[in-house]
Amino acid sequence: MIKRLLIILLLNLSLALAHAEDGYRLWLRFDPIEAGLRTRYTQQIKGIHFAGNSAVQQTAKTELLQGLQGMLGKAVGETKNMAEGVLVVGSPQSSELVASLQLPQLKTLGKEGFVLTTTTRQGRRLTVIAANDDAGVLYGVFHFLRLLQTGQDIDKLDLVSAPRLQRRVLNHWDNLDRTVERGYAGFSIWDWHRLPGYLDPRYKDYARANASIGINGTVLTNVNANAMILTPMYLEKVRALADVFRPYGIRVYLTARFSAPVEIGGLKTADPLDPQVQQWWKDKTKEVYQYVPDFGGFLVKANSEGQPGPQNYGRNHADGANMLADAVAPFGGIVMWRAFVYSNETPEDRVKQAYTDFKPLDGKFRPNVLVQVKNGPLDFQPREPFHPLFGAMPQTPLMMEYQLTQEYLGQATHLVYEAPLFKEIQNADTWAKGKGSTVAKVMDGSLEGHTLTGIAGVANIGNDRNWTGHLFGQANWYAFGRLAWDHTLTSSGIATEWIGQTFSTKPAVLATVRNIMLQSHEAMVNYMTPLGLAHIMGYGHHYGPAPWWDKAPRQDWLPVYFHKADNMGLGFNRTATGSNALEQYHPEVRRQWENPATCDERYLLWFHHVGWKQPLRSGRNLWEELCFKYNEGVDSLHGMQSQWAGLQKEIDPDRFAHVQMLLGVQEQEATWWRDACLLYFQTFSKMPIPARYPQPAKTLDYYKSLRFPYAPGN
Repeated sequence: MIKRLLIILLLNLSLALAHAEDGYRLWLRFDPIEAGLRTRYTQQIKGIHFAGNSAVQQTAKTELLQGLQGMLGKAVGETKNMAEGVLVVGSPQSSELVASLQLPQLKTLGKEGFVLTTTTRQGRRLTVIAANDDAGVLYGVFHFLRLLQTGQDIDKLDLVSAPRLQRRVLNHWDNLDRTVERGYAGFSIWDWHRLPGYLDPRYKDYARANASIGINGTVLTNVNANAMILTPMYLEKVRALADVFRPYGIRVYLTARFSAPVEIGGLKTADPLDPQVQQWWKDKTKEVYQYVPDFGGFLVKANSEGQPGPQNYGRNHADGANMLADAVAPFGGIVMWRAFVYSNETPEDRVKQAYTDFKPLDGKFRPNVLVQVKNGPLDFQPREPFHPLFGAMPQTPLMMEYQLTQEYLGQATHLVYEAPLFKEIQNADTWAKGKGSTVAKVMDGSLEGHTLTGIAGVANIGNDRNWTGHLFGQANWYAFGRLAWDHTLTSSGIATEWIGQTFSTKPAVLATVRNIMLQSHEAMVNYMTPLGLAHIMGYGHHYGPAPWWDKAPRQDWLPVYFHKADNMGLGFNRTATGSNALEQYHPEVRRQWENPATCDERYLLWFHHVGWKQPLRSGRNLWEELCFKYNEGVDSLHGMQSQWAGLQKEIDPDRFAHVQMLLGVQEQEATWWRDACLLYFQTFSKMPIPARYPQPAKTLDYYKSLRFPYAPGN
């Protein structure tokens, strides 16, 4: 009897473990939906007519059948008969039925867009997922499944969707030894040592997740590149990954180390104007395409932070980019050339240097070059003004670069939903061609008529079971893909989608989790870098506050370089009386920001050195406002913790505990940021922290003494 009970207990335990919620399935859960919806959808989807034999269309078919079976609780059969309630899927090329419907919406959708519509044929009501090409069919299927997951009405569908950007790419800062630069979710998911023979099932799940949100490219390797990736041994491994991704419409890209002709090619120079170097890159590129026929192209970081580049040989960035562009052009490839450049030898304000280098090169790049520009002019800070290159290079297509991995946003212990950050930048007005010349219009090519467009996100993915370390990091991956597809979507709408697919569609859960997400970015800015402060984190690892740090090989890696605190005030003067970085913006933008009285206070200390006793719009002086903001940030964390605690009965225990514990860590670290920064800045302001706020529990010397030699992400 005891033995029997033990067996039953062990079986129950194994079943519990098998169904434990660990976040691995991301937003593609496809669990049985609420009974009422299940009944309604089952009546509306009585069979599937799917025509198409390509690898991508077969992938779409598999995803559709499995997704429907999971949500409806039973298999939906295929049919060739056009009965009432049939779901028709395909393209005019693959399906005679789709062709016969003559859907006018398809004419303007390109290869990746799709139509979801309800129509009739011979008196029978049909639901249709149609596209011009295979990729569009796949994206349409995933969107249809998303509608069902989130409980939307599919009775009278009339939806047309096409991507606003062509190249929607994740940049992995993954190294060949499986470490990840600025990675906070474990090691790289690419198991280079066991490739190409062993294909981890996670590779396919990675492709599924990306395709479901419209991401169509992946850069496998770090921008601080290793030339070995271009050797035959590694190209075999790259081919294996590309073969897994191709049925999901995903192309592979690689980072090119500019000195590769010297390091692996045996040449004595990597000068881009040297004919031997040019030929070496043409031969190497041809070799890459022999391994991966649909190879997307190269991403390059050059002459920045010690990386080699064309300036080593007295050439400019256009010379380097064009050499590689000529090599990939015969195969339809592109070059993504990063504008993240700055030099220790240049005394100029660091935030000006990308503009200084690239603005004179406008119009000098080959047509298949995208200049990849970070969202702000510094380095993925919690908040920056938009990069001045947006709107300054009308003859050059610019590719936005966001950072999903939270290098400066609390890393993988902080819940920070990044969609509001992305939207803040995209909605910013450059005034390049008058009012309404938003960064989004520069990005999607509509402002200047560019036909090559793209966006990149530095991936936050690792081999942690839940992919992103923090469960809510998944929301940033999801939001990036959705905004890359359509930048007009709202932060709130995207959050609602993700919550409904990840946790629950119950109104109370949706409202509470959405509220937590939408306030999280502003809370983080307040407890880290309020009022336009930037780059005041720990040196090297970028973990925690260290506004006092003043020891580094170069000045522009130092927090003291960026905040300029002294007995008079705080902030970096970037007006005409300071570094004059404001001259790089259009006059209308400059006029708004150059006067402290009209400057958006979110960027106040970015552009101005402000006196400690200077009154701000709140009526508080700068020191009082600084104290208020830091405390407001910490108080927001208390509110987020309380809201999450109220969901205990609605969220499964594993994921609830995961988030609850990390919110506790975040609250402790937010308090650390507040106390350490205020104690340090107080040494200059000489004013007390108002008594209505909690007083720091430790001394400034204590915070200065903290060391983190093994912080992740270095």
